[in-house]
Amino acid sequence: MNLRELWRLYEADKRIQGFSPLTLKAYTLQLRMLVGELGDLNIGEVILQLLKEYLAKQSGRLKPSSLGHRIRFVRSLFRFAYEEGYLATNPSLKLREPKMDKRIPKFLIEEDVIHLKISCLSPRERALLEFLYSTGCRVG
Repeated sequence: MNLRELWRLYEADKRIQGFSPLTLKAYTLQLRMLVGELGDLNIGEVILQLLKEYLAKQSGRLKPSSLGHRIRFVRSLFRFAYEEGYLATNPSLKLREPKMDKRIPKFLIEEDVIHLKISCLSPRERALLEFLYSTGCRVG
Protein backbone atom coordinates (compact mmCIF):
# COMPACT_ATOMS: atom_id res chain seq x y z
CA MET A 1 0.00 0.00 0.00
CA ASN A 2 1.40 3.40 -0.95
CA LEU A 3 0.93 6.75 0.79
CA ARG A 4 -1.93 7.89 -1.45
CA GLU A 5 -3.89 4.68 -0.85
CA LEU A 6 -3.33 5.07 2.89
CA TRP A 7 -4.56 8.65 2.61
CA ARG A 8 -7.84 7.56 1.01
CA LEU A 9 -8.52 5.18 3.90
CA TYR A 10 -7.40 7.73 6.50
CA GLU A 11 -9.56 10.49 5.03
CA ALA A 12 -12.62 8.24 4.92
CA ASP A 13 -12.06 7.34 8.58
CA LYS A 14 -11.75 11.00 9.58
CA ARG A 15 -14.91 11.90 7.65
CA ILE A 16 -16.78 9.21 9.56
CA GLN A 17 -15.40 10.65 12.81
CA GLY A 18 -16.86 14.03 11.83
CA PHE A 19 -13.69 16.00 11.11
CA SER A 20 -14.35 19.39 9.56
CA PRO A 21 -13.91 19.78 5.78
CA LEU A 22 -11.35 22.51 6.45
CA THR A 23 -9.30 20.19 8.65
CA LEU A 24 -9.37 17.55 5.94
CA LYS A 25 -8.34 20.15 3.38
CA ALA A 26 -5.36 21.12 5.56
CA TYR A 27 -4.45 17.43 5.94
CA THR A 28 -4.68 16.98 2.16
CA LEU A 29 -2.19 19.80 1.73
CA GLN A 30 0.11 18.18 4.29
CA LEU A 31 -0.09 14.88 2.41
CA ARG A 32 0.72 16.55 -0.92
CA MET A 33 3.84 18.08 0.60
CA LEU A 34 4.85 14.74 2.13
CA VAL A 35 4.35 12.86 -1.15
CA GLY A 36 6.00 15.68 -3.09
CA GLU A 37 9.12 15.35 -0.96
CA LEU A 38 9.29 11.58 -0.41
CA GLY A 39 7.41 10.31 -3.44
CA ASP A 40 4.44 7.97 -3.31
CA LEU A 41 6.34 5.34 -1.32
CA ASN A 42 5.07 2.05 -0.06
CA ILE A 43 4.19 2.75 3.58
CA GLY A 44 6.39 -0.13 4.70
CA GLU A 45 9.43 1.71 3.29
CA VAL A 46 8.85 4.78 5.47
CA ILE A 47 11.20 4.77 8.44
CA LEU A 48 11.79 7.22 11.28
CA GLN A 49 15.01 8.55 9.75
CA LEU A 50 13.25 9.34 6.46
CA LEU A 51 10.52 11.26 8.31
CA LYS A 52 13.10 13.16 10.36
CA GLU A 53 14.99 14.17 7.21
CA TYR A 54 11.74 15.37 5.62
CA LEU A 55 10.84 17.43 8.69
CA ALA A 56 14.39 18.77 9.07
CA LYS A 57 14.20 20.20 5.54
CA GLN A 58 10.93 21.89 6.48
CA SER A 59 12.12 23.27 9.81
CA GLY A 60 14.30 26.00 8.31
CA ARG A 61 11.42 27.71 6.55
CA LEU A 62 8.53 27.07 8.91
CA LYS A 63 7.53 28.56 12.23
CA PRO A 64 7.52 26.07 15.12
CA SER A 65 3.70 26.07 15.15
CA SER A 66 3.52 25.13 11.44
CA LEU A 67 6.17 22.46 11.86
CA GLY A 68 4.22 21.14 14.84
CA HIS A 69 1.10 20.87 12.69
CA ARG A 70 3.04 18.93 10.07
CA ILE A 71 4.43 16.55 12.71
CA ARG A 72 0.99 15.99 14.24
CA PHE A 73 -0.39 15.09 10.81
CA VAL A 74 2.44 12.62 10.07
CA ARG A 75 2.05 11.00 13.50
CA SER A 76 -1.72 10.76 13.08
CA LEU A 77 -1.45 9.24 9.59
CA PHE A 78 1.05 6.57 10.64
CA ARG A 79 -0.71 5.86 13.94
CA PHE A 80 -3.85 5.18 11.87
CA ALA A 81 -1.88 2.82 9.59
CA TYR A 82 -0.44 1.00 12.60
CA GLU A 83 -3.74 0.73 14.49
CA GLU A 84 -5.58 -0.52 11.40
CA GLY A 85 -2.93 -3.20 10.85
CA TYR A 86 -1.41 -1.80 7.65
CA LEU A 87 1.97 -1.42 9.39
CA ALA A 88 3.69 -3.73 11.87
CA THR A 89 5.41 -0.79 13.60
CA ASN A 90 4.71 2.93 13.72
CA PRO A 91 7.72 4.82 12.26
CA SER A 92 6.45 8.18 13.55
CA LEU A 93 6.19 7.11 17.18
CA LYS A 94 9.34 8.95 18.29
CA LEU A 95 8.68 12.20 16.42
CA ARG A 96 8.45 15.14 18.81
CA GLU A 97 7.01 18.57 18.25
CA PRO A 98 9.27 21.63 18.51
CA LYS A 99 9.09 23.80 21.58
CA MET A 100 6.73 26.72 21.15
CA ASP A 101 7.52 30.25 22.16
CA LYS A 102 5.34 31.65 24.90
CA ARG A 103 3.10 34.29 23.40
CA ILE A 104 2.59 37.45 25.36
CA PRO A 105 -0.94 38.72 24.79
CA LYS A 106 -1.34 42.05 23.07
CA PHE A 107 -3.39 44.60 24.92
CA LEU A 108 -4.70 48.11 24.43
CA ILE A 109 -3.04 51.04 26.10
CA GLU A 110 -5.22 53.62 27.86
CA GLU A 111 -4.87 56.09 24.98
CA ASP A 112 -6.26 53.52 22.50
CA VAL A 113 -9.25 52.85 24.76
CA ILE A 114 -10.00 56.58 24.97
CA HIS A 115 -9.89 56.85 21.16
CA LEU A 116 -12.25 53.89 20.86
CA LYS A 117 -14.69 55.44 23.35
CA ILE A 118 -14.67 58.71 21.43
CA SER A 119 -15.38 56.90 18.16
CA CYS A 120 -18.51 55.19 19.50
CA LEU A 121 -21.58 56.45 17.66
CA SER A 122 -24.25 55.31 20.07
CA PRO A 123 -24.67 54.47 23.76
CA ARG A 124 -25.06 50.83 22.71
CA GLU A 125 -21.64 50.78 21.03
CA ARG A 126 -20.09 52.43 24.08
CA ALA A 127 -21.73 49.88 26.40
CA LEU A 128 -20.43 47.00 24.26
CA LEU A 129 -16.95 48.50 24.25
CA GLU A 130 -17.01 48.98 28.03
CA PHE A 131 -18.22 45.41 28.51
CA LEU A 132 -15.56 43.88 26.27
CA TYR A 133 -12.76 45.96 27.75
CA SER A 134 -13.73 45.50 31.40
CA THR A 135 -14.16 41.71 31.07
CA GLY A 136 -10.91 41.23 29.17
CA CYS A 137 -12.57 39.52 26.19
CA ARG A 138 -10.23 38.45 23.45
CA VAL A 139 -10.63 39.33 19.80
CA GLY A 140 -10.42 35.67 18.77
